[in-house]
Amino acid sequence: MPLKLSLKPGEKFVLNGAVMQNGDRRATLVLQNKASVLREKDIMQEHEVDTPAKRVYFPIMVMYLSDKTDDKAYDEFVLRMTEFMNAISAPEMLQHCVTISRDVMAGEYYKALMRCRKLIAYEEERLKGVS
Repeated sequence: MPLKLSLKPGEKFVLNGAVMQNGDRRATLVLQNKASVLREKDIMQEHEVDTPAKRVYFPIMVMYLSDKTDDKAYDEFVLRMTEFMNAISAPEMLQHCVTISRDVMAGEYYKALMRCRKLIAYEEERLKGVS
């Protein structure tokens, strides 16, 4: 099934490891086959990895964008997910973590990344009153 990607002027995205940038007008790309694509808003730089949920997200992103099996990133994911799950008690979030882990084990990294957004939002909500 083709993927339709609508891009804002100047928006960056990664396509199979190559950083690309849209020109000065809105554009639409249609990818006809499977490819690793992340929009600028979904790309996390290493210096932005500053919370436990982001430490779960980052190695999944690395695995998704890598063109080969990355055991180091997988091991980092397992470590960080275990730490995260040990720190929370909400049954819904724990189940969400299990689903993310299943996605990763199945090689469904994009699904796992999008599900991780919920972990990041949950964490942000929990940390609002803590300073």
